[in-house]
Amino acid sequence: MTAPAALDLARVAVVGVHGHGASHVRRVAALASDRRAVLSGVVDPRPVDGLADVPPGTPWFPSLDALLDVQQPDVVVLSTPIPTHLPLASAALRAGCDVLLEKPTTASLADHAELLAVVEETGRRCQVGFQTFGSGAVDEVVRIVASGELGDLVSVGAVGTWVRTVAYYQRAAWAGRRTLDGVEVVDGVVTNPLAHAVATALLVAGARTVEDVADVEVDLFHAHDIEADDTSSVVVTTRSGLRVAAGLTVCAPERTPARVLVTGTEGSLTLSYEQDAVEVRSPRGTRRITTGRVDLLTQLLDARRSDDVPLRCGVGDTGAFMRVLEAVRTAPDPAAVGTAHVAWQGSGPDAWPVVTDVVDWCERVAVEGRTFTALGAPWTRP
Repeated sequence: MTAPAALDLARVAVVGVHGHGASHVRRVAALASDRRAVLSGVVDPRPVDGLADVPPGTPWFPSLDALLDVQQPDVVVLSTPIPTHLPLASAALRAGCDVLLEKPTTASLADHAELLAVVEETGRRCQVGFQTFGSGAVDEVVRIVASGELGDLVSVGAVGTWVRTVAYYQRAAWAGRRTLDGVEVVDGVVTNPLAHAVATALLVAGARTVEDVADVEVDLFHAHDIEADDTSSVVVTTRSGLRVAAGLTVCAPERTPARVLVTGTEGSLTLSYEQDAVEVRSPRGTRRITTGRVDLLTQLLDARRSDDVPLRCGVGDTGAFMRVLEAVRTAPDPAAVGTAHVAWQGSGPDAWPVVTDVVDWCERVAVEGRTFTALGAPWTRP
């Protein structure tokens, strides 16, 4: 693919600018200060007048089609509900734009395959917003594992113990839903708030593509009054036979940093991916490594400059994660955690449920490579 001419000032449009999308508008503003990009327009069904992050005079459009009717940005950033990812990304790619697509990639494995086909058909670039794929700490973990310092790899685990309040699930009609008006949504703890934990653990384990995953077992529960999962365990077996297990909840007593745990025959390490930090324990001793990370929009602009620069997180690189999302999507509806095992903290929209001993159970899932139910967590019993 031949890179467009005026790459020093790439025209970037952001679709979805309320909520998390505002961070993308701010990122484009930073790139504009560096003479790398210009905000060519914003798309949102709600008017953007008065939004602090949108510069006055920025062209506003109620839909992506309306924007594409009058301009062809170099890059379209999509921060929109999960079910819209495939149609909007496809429209932008077919219009000749490159795309930065928020995670998760699509709402189903079939949609993922279709989007991958559109990328191949158009020859455009589509970067998916799993930010840890740009992390230097993840690069360090991959290097350490490949060096043999930890011996043979035994297991990879992920622990995510976060908090989400009632207000979080009231912020949008699709929040906490498995389907909405007959459309797949798949908005649960595994596929949205702690999707990075799953995707990063798979990446460290060497599983990127659909074919890299042999089996997925999911164990889904909820303590909030929602239909999706908010407390779940996942056990993935990779094509090489390695087990990758994740214990995840947004019903913890307090939010703690998410971690990926790597265990080998000669040592172990902990990746705190939110801080881009690694603690290594091996025959060499214990050491801590802290790195930066590559911003994925900036890296997409770099890839547009040269065909020799591969995307850090292309659509195909999210295939292993999409195998997990598909297992969540097709699983039976999550079971409710019994009230005897739930204590509420806070009040009103700021309240959240705390599942009994959930932090310890999430740790055990990651370390022992078994689901909550297999481990015998009391709230998994009918």
